[in-house]
Amino acid sequence: HKAKSEGGAMLESEMYHCPYCGEPAEALLDLSGGDQSYIEDCPVCCRPIEFELRTDGVEWTLDIRAEND
Repeated sequence: HKAKSEGGAMLESEMYHCPYCGEPAEALLDLSGGDQSYIEDCPVCCRPIEFELRTDGVEWTLDIRAEND
């Protein structure tokens, strides 16, 4: 994916499916912080999803997995 900058903040949104319940949800990504991994709860089933963002500030990839995979 290629980043779009809007008003200085480099925020991207990415649709994903929860690895537990399969429901679609949206992740907001802040590309200005470089590579990150963090955990957010699914908005539907509330189970912890592990996100791993790799970015050089222009191109980025997002990996999503269940916390204990």
